[in-house]
Amino acid sequence: MLNILQMWQEGFLYHHAEPHYLMLVYWIPETVNTIPANATHRVRVGAIVMNDKREEKIGRYQGTGVWKIPTGVADESEDIFAAAVREVKEETGIDTEFVEILAFRQIHKVFFDKTDLCFLCMMHPLSFDIQTQELEIEAAQWMPLEEYAAQPFCQSHGLAKYISEICLAKLERDYVGFLPLPITSYFNDQVSYLYLNSHDLNN
Repeated sequence: MLNILQMWQEGFLYHHAEPHYLMLVYWIPETVNTIPANATHRVRVGAIVMNDKREEKIGRYQGTGVWKIPTGVADESEDIFAAAVREVKEETGIDTEFVEILAFRQIHKVFFDKTDLCFLCMMHPLSFDIQTQELEIEAAQWMPLEEYAAQPFCQSHGLAKYISEICLAKLERDYVGFLPLPITSYFNDQVSYLYLNSHDLNN
């Protein structure tokens, strides 16, 4: 079997690697190479957990003193709403149910030079006793939304500022996010989710 150096000398190029294999590719036709690039995006979630007292479930960044909402990266083949439920549970011990996606943010050239998609999710708490994940956050607590929004970090940081404003719009006005609608593929029985504004769609 040819080793990696020999394959590279034959014109093969690195495409991507996983824990159990390394993928190299070689474009045979004498035309422009149209082999799609490997994964170009990373999917993250941020979870807003609001109780009936208008208090948000937040944790404090290690060594910063900044209180933030639970966040994390979706696992392979994990739905956005499932990732949000898992991340809240891992960071705080709180059980939640997904309500809707309120917004999402796209930024390029971040982790491993990939594009980052972060979905901001509204969650409803099913439990209230906090168990902090000490590896990532120093502490966790329920905090009034107004107090969270008043942090200097939230006042000066664009994303954090908009998170606060979106929360207020959801609580006090008719801000409507996106709900997952399960749909079946035309080609097979695989189920996927279309996220849409069902409120305006049905009115």
